[in-house]
Amino acid sequence: MRRLRGAASLCLALAVVGLVGCENQPTLQLDPLSVNGRDGSAPPVSYEAVMRLAAASRGNGDFGNAISLYRHAADMQSQDPTPLIGLGVTLLEMGKTDEAIVNFNAALKLSPREPHALRGLARAYLRTGRPDLAGSPLAVALQDAPTDPKILQLVGVADDFLGQHVEAQGRYREGLKYAPADRSLQLDLALSLALSEKFDEAIATLKPIAYGPAATTQDRQTLALVYGLKGDQTAARELARMDLDPASVDHNLAFYESLRRLPADARSRAILSASAAVHPETPRS
Repeated sequence: MRRLRGAASLCLALAVVGLVGCENQPTLQLDPLSVNGRDGSAPPVSYEAVMRLAAASRGNGDFGNAISLYRHAADMQSQDPTPLIGLGVTLLEMGKTDEAIVNFNAALKLSPREPHALRGLARAYLRTGRPDLAGSPLAVALQDAPTDPKILQLVGVADDFLGQHVEAQGRYREGLKYAPADRSLQLDLALSLALSEKFDEAIATLKPIAYGPAATTQDRQTLALVYGLKGDQTAARELARMDLDPASVDHNLAFYESLRRLPADARSRAILSASAAVHPETPRS
């Protein structure tokens, strides 16, 4: 198994689920200035085709091309919020959170209750560590779709940021009623339990996932974190060694010990800040 290196190997769970490695695919290229067929050599490319190409570029990691295409699509259909949502999602993946917020808000001006825009805006605010600002779009989204497990998950994440771990765990459990196999909800529940020092319950939640046949590096290293927070260095090291090189294992275990020495509220803030790279959902195309 290939070992991971560096401080970035510390894998935390909160709302980052779905970040799995994928095989590189050929990148689709399109000159956004040529899609109108202005040179007369080809018929105009439809809005739907531009959106599909934008989504494919984003999926292949060609964020620059995706942004150009989403912007062109937004010019083609200025009253459709979908390209703006695509822009927001892409910018969020690039770490340009402020620009993402601008585009999600622009989408909401066109469609104030658009669920993808509401969730995207909430994710962006959570990435900046502002659960208070995330509360407003989440309240609207939850009112419109009270049984949507992804909305319940985001509300739980916001509750965790606010230190309301019991409430967060209730949201995750509610989400699991509607999506019992959702790994991201299970991981967030386990991490929330660990934040409230319910370590054994967190371990019981995570262990079948982390040692299961479909386990990912993130699954195993989240469980390693929980063991580290509990003070079980032996179990934490065993899991860490499954994916990380020796230097990174030692780094992570030292980090767990430093977290254990913090007061509970400071420990939660540190963990949540480290795991705030919220993975956006795939927008509609």
